[in-house]
Amino acid sequence: MRDYRYYQSVFAGIPKPFAFVDLDLLEENAAQIVLQSNEKKIRIASKSLRSVSILKRLLQLDDSFSGIMCYSAPEALHLCAAGLDDLLMGYPIWEESWIVALASEIASGRTITLMIDSPEHVQHLERIARREQVRIPVCLDMDMSSDWLGFHFGVWRSSIRSLDAALTVARHVSSSDYLYLDGIMGYEAQIAGVGDRYPRQFLKNTVIRILKQQSVRQIAERRAVIVHAIHELGVRPRFVNGGGTGSLHLTGKEDAVTEVTAGSGFYSPALFDYYQDFRFQPAASFALEIVRKPTPHIYTCAGGGYIASGSAGKDRLPKPYLPKEARLLTNEGAGEVQTPLFYRGTETLDLGDPIFFRHAKAGELCERFARFYCVSGGKIVEEATTYRGDGLCSL
Repeated sequence: MRDYRYYQSVFAGIPKPFAFVDLDLLEENAAQIVLQSNEKKIRIASKSLRSVSILKRLLQLDDSFSGIMCYSAPEALHLCAAGLDDLLMGYPIWEESWIVALASEIASGRTITLMIDSPEHVQHLERIARREQVRIPVCLDMDMSSDWLGFHFGVWRSSIRSLDAALTVARHVSSSDYLYLDGIMGYEAQIAGVGDRYPRQFLKNTVIRILKQQSVRQIAERRAVIVHAIHELGVRPRFVNGGGTGSLHLTGKEDAVTEVTAGSGFYSPALFDYYQDFRFQPAASFALEIVRKPTPHIYTCAGGGYIASGSAGKDRLPKPYLPKEARLLTNEGAGEVQTPLFYRGTETLDLGDPIFFRHAKAGELCERFARFYCVSGGKIVEEATTYRGDGLCSL
């Protein structure tokens, strides 16, 4: 049972603040992700993990885990140096020096697929690949957002919003001597990245669920049509990628999809508490130290202002995890140098004791800590560096 005293005992004597991963819960989450993937290959989204050690551990857990989706060129080069391969760049790269560095890795035998969504991307990569005399694999990123009556449900990513646009870019790639279409991707952010179980928000939750239901059908049809049309061109990409943790159970059912992506579900950050269709275990957390007690029921911790990216709101604040019933104060939230909490529970808390928190998002926690303490069976079994601990500062 993962209660307050369990983790307090595990980390007795460890200076705070610190971050940790519960490997037992991490493996439980990984097993659930495999079950939800509908027997599709699972590409791991590295931005949600940001630790080479954790990435390697997951890749060894199950044969379903295959390949990594990266979020920046420096990160991909870092993973290459660590011996990892089959890297899909999740976002387009324009900076020429980074493309040249990746092209060098490709020329040496690495499988690194660059993302494109416009003729301009194709022309830019073609020029560099020709100069470097290397053939670069690319992936076509399709827009998966939905529009109803002027309302845009999704995110602004790809410019490929129609079959004609997809075929135009695919034909550009097919005519190139230095690029080839290795994959097709469509990320349905409005399904995978939007919660629909927020407390005391019945109307909002209901609307989001209706929009998701409508969007799921539209996405599956759009993806199938585009993939079929590209096959009709005589082009057979190695993979068709879709989904995120929040849409695995849906995307994995599509016949056109050959692999799905998962990342945040392994750590299960606080935002994942607000999804109706699944539950994961909180495998990654951080601890702050109580340094003040201004009233009998307010405990002030040092630091803690680890705010998540995205549209600003209370759900982007770190979430007090243990002891249960601890909560942030509305007027202060999580601060740069101090985070006060209100707690009137059964645990006796003293100065120097830890309060355990969950970050709102997954990988962003790693930008605050150089390492994770890895816990299994009630004890620390390993220390795993994060990207920050490796000296990588990227995006």
